[in-house]
Amino acid sequence: IRTVLQHALHPSEKAYAHCDIPCGIYDPATAPLAAESVEKMMTLLADLGSPGDDIAAYSNSASRYTAIKELNAEAVKHEVRIIWGDFMKPPDLETAPNLHDVVWDIMRLGSACRQGTSVDDAKALRHKVDEFAEIFAKVKATR
Repeated sequence: IRTVLQHALHPSEKAYAHCDIPCGIYDPATAPLAAESVEKMMTLLADLGSPGDDIAAYSNSASRYTAIKELNAEAVKHEVRIIWGDFMKPPDLETAPNLHDVVWDIMRLGSACRQGTSVDDAKALRHKVDEFAEIFAKVKATR
């Protein structure tokens, strides 16, 4: 019993949470903005063309666009995971039976956007994030 009590009082693993105090404030507003940024950066990458004579300028732009798209793709995944895991509850599936599929699609598309440069993937991500925001609004209206 002593080791159980010691472990409870001095855990060896750190826990991480959305918030140290359960605030109950959730809003997916940042996810659509991040998804829009991913699409914009991927469009800029697609329009960048070839390096030409100014390899330094090309590399600078390509690396900046890539960094921003990856940062924002991960932000989309993070924000959606927080709402899905902390806000959504099993009874919400009655209101949104496709909730898990939409979240799964967002996670997959977010990863595809981080790994690649397909503008179609970025557009699909935006569409799914918008769908998730609509689901959130419907669920929130039932509470």
